[in-house]
Amino acid sequence: MDFTKQSLEADLRRLTINKKEELKNSLEKIIEILPEEYSSLINEAFKFKRIPKEYLLSSILFAISSSIGLTFYIKALGYKNYANCYFAIIGSRGDTKSEAKNIATTPLVDRDNIDYDSFLNEKKHLTDDEAQIKRKQILIQNATIEAAYEVHLNNPNSIGIFMDEVHTLIEKMTNSNSRDGGAWRSFFLEGYTNGAIDIARKTTDSFRIKKTYPTLIGGLQKDFIPFLFSKGNLESGFIDRLLFTSKITANHNLIRGEIDPQILINYSQLINNILSYKRQSELEEETKKQFQVLLTSEAESRIFKYTQELINRQIKAPPVIKEYMSKMQISIQKLSLLVFMMRNALQKSFANNLSLQDVELAIALNEFYLLNFKIILESNKEKKETLPSTESVIRLAKRNSASQKAVAEVTGSHKGTISKKWKLVNEQLAT
Repeated sequence: MDFTKQSLEADLRRLTINKKEELKNSLEKIIEILPEEYSSLINEAFKFKRIPKEYLLSSILFAISSSIGLTFYIKALGYKNYANCYFAIIGSRGDTKSEAKNIATTPLVDRDNIDYDSFLNEKKHLTDDEAQIKRKQILIQNATIEAAYEVHLNNPNSIGIFMDEVHTLIEKMTNSNSRDGGAWRSFFLEGYTNGAIDIARKTTDSFRIKKTYPTLIGGLQKDFIPFLFSKGNLESGFIDRLLFTSKITANHNLIRGEIDPQILINYSQLINNILSYKRQSELEEETKKQFQVLLTSEAESRIFKYTQELINRQIKAPPVIKEYMSKMQISIQKLSLLVFMMRNALQKSFANNLSLQDVELAIALNEFYLLNFKIILESNKEKKETLPSTESVIRLAKRNSASQKAVAEVTGSHKGTISKKWKLVNEQLAT
């Protein structure tokens, strides 16, 4: 058979379409078996606010992950694992990525607001002889890596990195001139398996975080996908730790009405039930800081068999997918704990054993994110193998009201070079 360039591209598009249909079916199955408090919120947000179901699903998982912290863990296959996960929501401008994250994290933001007011009030009444108080905080936004270290030091149980657009973080990681980029990457690589971070400073006190628990969520425009796979992000394994969400569902029907307030109240209660356990474990007088969630024999056996399946599939998998499947052997345990916490949050029945039902849903989620990753990988292959030209980056920056400085950071080019090309693009756009 004569394979022309056009026929190969057509086959690739057809393969992608088939995967998207499979992805949509997988999503609907997951939503159907989620506890009602979560599935109702996802469906109502899709109906009244036209928020893609997959975006809110990942955002809810991030919120649960950030609520748990180091308080709960599981042991399986000789490893101890916590529930911290990293999420990247891929889409175009206007896809309501931000609104999905905002709805899911509202209970966390509300708690941070209360804690911030308490912090200000206590600080106001401090005397000069009293030690400085530490601010309790769940989420941080637009922070430097140094600030992230400080917040995590003061909140050793967890730190949630909440970004409207994660491309700023990716830009730093791909820019060899950015000192913060390498530090952020190391922080996420080490934090994924809850390793220690030791910060040595010349001018201020050094410190050590013995066990880290960072979570991450951020949106990313499709135009920036090539940057994900460039300049060390792929090679370092950072990409393998991300749970990607591509655009699957869309609601084009505008209707009057709003999400049932009781659904939002129920969801907030679930988050607060988990947070209450986390906060209890953080009290100085509390002797037990962590709780092991035990697995039923059926659940342990299912994780064992599924992990072996992953290993067998990994052997035959192509490059990039092979490495991603390696991290899936860790994420299955993280997701199993996440699902367990979601199921038991309403009754605060965290002394229950993690069940086979929990593992089966976790497997469905793990495979869902693998399929997302494959689609994003194929989408990236359809683009040029090299990164976009400086001129195309400038055009994209202008559409998004970004600065010349931002373009210089993304491309690694000198500011003077960017200034000249910026003027040239202006002249081209004017003609």
